[in-house]
Amino acid sequence: MNHELLGALSELEKEKGIDSEIILEAIEAALVSAYKKNFGSHSNMRVHIDRSIGTIKVYSRKTIVEEVTNSKEEVSLSEARRMDPRYELGDIVENEVTPKDFGRIAAQTAKQVVVQRLREAERDMIFNEYSNREGDIVTGVVQRYENKNIFIDLGKTEAILGPNEQIPGEQYKNGDRLKNYIIDVKKTTKGPQILLSRTHPGLLKRLFELEVPEIHDGTVEIKHVAREAGARSKIAVYSKNENVDPVGSCVGPKGLRVQAIVNELKGEKIDIVKWSSDPVKFIANSLSPAKVVTVEVSLDEKMAKVIVPDYQLSLAIGKEGQNARLAAKLTGWKIDIKSESQDVSFDEDIEGSEDAEDTEE
Repeated sequence: MNHELLGALSELEKEKGIDSEIILEAIEAALVSAYKKNFGSHSNMRVHIDRSIGTIKVYSRKTIVEEVTNSKEEVSLSEARRMDPRYELGDIVENEVTPKDFGRIAAQTAKQVVVQRLREAERDMIFNEYSNREGDIVTGVVQRYENKNIFIDLGKTEAILGPNEQIPGEQYKNGDRLKNYIIDVKKTTKGPQILLSRTHPGLLKRLFELEVPEIHDGTVEIKHVAREAGARSKIAVYSKNENVDPVGSCVGPKGLRVQAIVNELKGEKIDIVKWSSDPVKFIANSLSPAKVVTVEVSLDEKMAKVIVPDYQLSLAIGKEGQNARLAAKLTGWKIDIKSESQDVSFDEDIEGSEDAEDTEE
């Protein structure tokens, strides 16, 4: 049995990835319970498994005191020194009390406890692994639906894609492979709970890091991301290297890099714009694909007045104001968009009002 035990532990370590020492400690704790149940209650005792040959030994433990009040837990100094003259008050005396048939009985009694401890150790390992990956991408397979939640199989464990984290209009079928963003990892009584998102702006950022080598190696930097999941996103990129086009790097040859991300997000449109420390340039770039004539900024109010050609007004504003709204999120500025003719009419109205006031005077 001892050789079988060590062999089983070795297999468990390979299969589950759990340190064999954790398993041995769990078994020792289980065998303490097994001994107390089958051979009487001893509050102070220890079970030791030899790590090299697998032998199991049980020891009773007694504290050395001046006056014994509980013979099951205490021993006098004089009696202890008959066993070893080096003992002092407060030391622990151990005596082996291993029953002959303890191995068989212990294995039967401790089985459920050992399984439970192994399960806990495995849960802790999974929690530690994924808690360190918050804010990272993980690939999983759609497993099942439950109360609008989608359960994603990550291999070692399941994760939850909640209804608010699902891309509007995106269809999920059993067996689909999806890339997801880890937003939170919680410890629960049933094991680690991993919460995923397909709508988080961080997912878009991580996808670009995976697809664009220049971002991964730091040549191109992602400055800001604004996203309306399932519809449209904007991402601002920058490179300190003047010889590197940050937008072109993200688009890729024939658009392959950005297209791979669009496909992963099931058709979400992505505008890649060049970041600039100059708010005038950055705001103009952020309204891409619309062309901008002029940008006037108010630094105190952090507001910008943008003039675009008449034929570009609807494009600059976007469907239901989406393009303007995303540009404002991306830049952090309030943006007021007007066409050239609207701006001229506004100026003429002001001039007309001033002329009328002059006439009255």
